Amino acid sequence: MAEPGAAATPASPTPNAWWSLTVTTAVQAMVSMALLTVPAMAPVVAGALGVSPTLVGVYVALCYLAAMISSLIGGTLVRRLGAIRVSQVGLGLCAVGLLLCAVPWLPTVALGALCIGAGYGPITPASSHLLALTTPPHRMSLMFSIKQTGVPAGGMLAGALVPGLLLLVGWQGALAVVALVSLACVPLAQPLRAALDADRHPGQPLALAALLEPIGMVFRHTPLIVLAACSFLFSAIQVSVTAYMVTYLNESLAMTLVAAGVALSVSQLAGVVGRIAWGAVADRGLGPRNTLMLLSCLMVAGALLTAALQAGWPTGLIWAIVALLGASAIGWNGVYLAAVARQAPAGQAGKATGGTLLFTFMGVVCGSPTFGALAAGSGSYRVAFAALAVPALVALGLLIWRARQAAREARATQPGPANA
Repeated sequence: MAEPGAAATPASPTPNAWWSLTVTTAVQAMVSMALLTVPAMAPVVAGALGVSPTLVGVYVALCYLAAMISSLIGGTLVRRLGAIRVSQVGLGLCAVGLLLCAVPWLPTVALGALCIGAGYGPITPASSHLLALTTPPHRMSLMFSIKQTGVPAGGMLAGALVPGLLLLVGWQGALAVVALVSLACVPLAQPLRAALDADRHPGQPLALAALLEPIGMVFRHTPLIVLAACSFLFSAIQVSVTAYMVTYLNESLAMTLVAAGVALSVSQLAGVVGRIAWGAVADRGLGPRNTLMLLSCLMVAGALLTAALQAGWPTGLIWAIVALLGASAIGWNGVYLAAVARQAPAGQAGKATGGTLLFTFMGVVCGSPTFGALAAGSGSYRVAFAALAVPALVALGLLIWRARQAAREARATQPGPANA
């Protein structure tokens, strides 16, 4: 991950770089809030539907199953329609999905989850395309990390606002409000389309090969394979923390939904700060690979400490622990996406991102139901949170292996004594 980047970028930032950063961060926050609206009030929604709150993992898995598929064609859609147009379509699909989830019938909620995921999936390839074109290599980790603060920012908004909306207008009204805000963002992005979608190719074909090419790109590059595997493991941790934090604190520590939502917001805020901080650390000090190693270690510590939380502990201490978990489990994405963009062939950052996101979303699809099954089978959310240390340790092992492999490759390319 510390290997030289392949993507061609301008020598210095341009106004479009900052426009791209602003727009993509705002869209990312909105679709993230849309996806996390149901988990932020899972106990109430589950009660209205007559199911167990542990099934929120299935809801999240459905979202990311659709996201996994739509992200694969995200790079091709960006080339054909433009990144802004793809983002607008994503916002519209999320709004439709939220309205479907407001219908108190399980099949409709499942369909809504699929719509939300279909809108969520192409957003990251679209934003990676814009940022890779306009960001200089020496700022790439930081800029991608700032953009990725939109994900925890959306979670922070969900944790802070959705429980309050729930009390004011009910769970169905809360879904409708978030849907309307998503729709309102669509026309706001339109004035930027002419400038930021100028590189689109309307004749770009939408063929089956377009679905498979991003995957092939990943498997042709060992650094991308390692990044994809780590993102599978990290995303399983991240989605479990985000989807189950409110339910865990509400049921295991007897917190009110509002207090649990505030704690979720604290963890998401730590993720926002963490994403920017880790991007700066990766660019100016440790480098992407070593930064991801450090984050793996912090995820282990955060998961075990969160599992040990007790109802009688001071609120400040609880917030500090969930902040540690949020800063690491939610803070890794920008460094990872910047590393992917660096490894992508020139002009193919969107496609490479779509290929690796297949594995990222697959981690969510597998991770959240597994977490729910562990919680249900053991009768304890604590066991499930403690188990999150395992994928973090596996990712750490993969990163160490790749570091040693890269060192061997570097030595092999150096001239020997006979050639000196």
